[in-house]
Amino acid sequence: MGHDISGFNKAGKEIAYARFSMGNYNAHILYSLLDADQYNGGVSGIGDAAAFSVKQMEKALDAYNQLFGKRDSPSGNNNLPWDQKQILNFILNCLATAKKEEKVRVCFC
Repeated sequence: MGHDISGFNKAGKEIAYARFSMGNYNAHILYSLLDADQYNGGVSGIGDAAAFSVKQMEKALDAYNQLFGKRDSPSGNNNLPWDQKQILNFILNCLATAKKEEKVRVCFC
């Protein structure tokens, strides 16, 4: 069991991925940043997906920056703890796709 959270573009290509073990609290942080707690099944995602707009992904990035400090670029983030880095990269990749395509689909498994 664990949390596999994936972002997909309109063509169905995976553009972002975050993986957390079932006991890793950082999974709950990502659900919260995305305002997607309803997709959190506790030990894993509930197996459902949702579309996120640019505005929603910008809000997630703002919340990340408030929680962990301002980060808005994948470059220079190599000194972050692993889970903070994967959360940030997930949000940034989803935001970039949403900006190109108006939305991004996120699956919570």
